[in-house]
Amino acid sequence: MEFDLENPFTHFHDNNNNNDTDYPSLFYVESDHMVSENYSRSHEIMDFHVPLRRQTISLILQFSGSFDPRLPYLAINYLDRFFSSQGMPQAKPWMVRLLAIACVSLAAKMMKTEFGPRDIQFGEGFIFDSLTTERMELLILGALNWRVRSITPLSFLHFFISLFKLSDPPSRQALKARALEIIFKAQNETQLLEFKPSIVAASALLSASHELFPTQCPCFRKAISACSYVNKESLSSCCKVMQGILMEDYEPAFAVGGGGGAATSSSDTEVNVLDQHWSSSAVSELSIDPNSNHPGPGDHREAVRQRKTGGFSPPKYASDLSHSTLCG
Repeated sequence: MEFDLENPFTHFHDNNNNNDTDYPSLFYVESDHMVSENYSRSHEIMDFHVPLRRQTISLILQFSGSFDPRLPYLAINYLDRFFSSQGMPQAKPWMVRLLAIACVSLAAKMMKTEFGPRDIQFGEGFIFDSLTTERMELLILGALNWRVRSITPLSFLHFFISLFKLSDPPSRQALKARALEIIFKAQNETQLLEFKPSIVAASALLSASHELFPTQCPCFRKAISACSYVNKESLSSCCKVMQGILMEDYEPAFAVGGGGGAATSSSDTEVNVLDQHWSSSAVSELSIDPNSNHPGPGDHREAVRQRKTGGFSPPKYASDLSHSTLCG
C-alpha cells in the first residue's frame, strides 16, 4: 500500500480515512522520528554542516522536482534522520550525490512512484549502478532503524484542523493547503528540526489562519493551546521561527541545482567508502488584537494571502463569527 504522509498508520486499517484513535499513538511515538538534539544543535556550531545539508537537499529537489512535493519532503526527512544517526562527514561531491539519489529512491518506493536512479545521472561525471544505490539505501534504512513510515507535521494536520470548528469545507481546504505550503517551504529551516512534528504542524496552521482568518486566529490558538498534547512554550518558540520564515516571504534559502563534481578516482570508489562507517512570550502576530494597526507578515498580509491561496476569500460569515462562538 502506498505510504500516506498524512495518514502514516493507514496500513493498519481497512480504509484510508483518518482514524481519530490513531492520534494518541502519533503523539506518543513522534519523538522516535525526530533528529537527535545534538544534530539540531550541530547546525549552530559546525560551519560545514549547513552547507552540506543544503547541497544534499538541493540535489534531492533537483532529482524529484517533477513529483508531488510530498516525495522530496519525505526524502529530506530520511536525510536529516540519517545524518542525525550516522554523523555528517565532510563528504566528496559524488558521496553527496549518491546519498541524495538513495533518499529519493527510498521515498519513491514508499510512495509507489516510478523513479529510475540511472535516468538522472547523465553528464555528471559519475554513474552509480543499481547495486551501489541499493547498498546506500540499506545504510540509510539501518540508520533509521527501518522506521520509514515517517511521522511528520503532515500527520497532525487533520487533528488540529478538527479543533478549529470550521464548518465550511472550502475554508478547511484552503487552510490545509496554505499550511502544507508553509510546511514544505519551512523544511529547509534548520531551526525547526528541534521541534516535534506536531508542534511544527500547529505552528504552520496558526500562521496560515493568521493570513486567511485573522479575526479567528486567536480562537484557533486557544483551541490548540488547550490540547493536552501541546507544549505551550514549545509552540510559542516554533511560531516565532515560523513567522521569521514568513517575514522573508519564502525567498529560497538556496538555489535548486548544482551539486555536481569531478569523477572520483579509482582508488577512492563509492563502494570502498560505503564499506566504512560514516563518522563519526507568544508570537505577537498570532495573539494581537485583530483590529489593531500592528503590521502583519511583510506588512502586506492581504496581498500575500491572495497570492498564496489563488485568490481564495473566506466566506463573510467566517470573519463575523463571535469570539464566544469559536472560543467557547
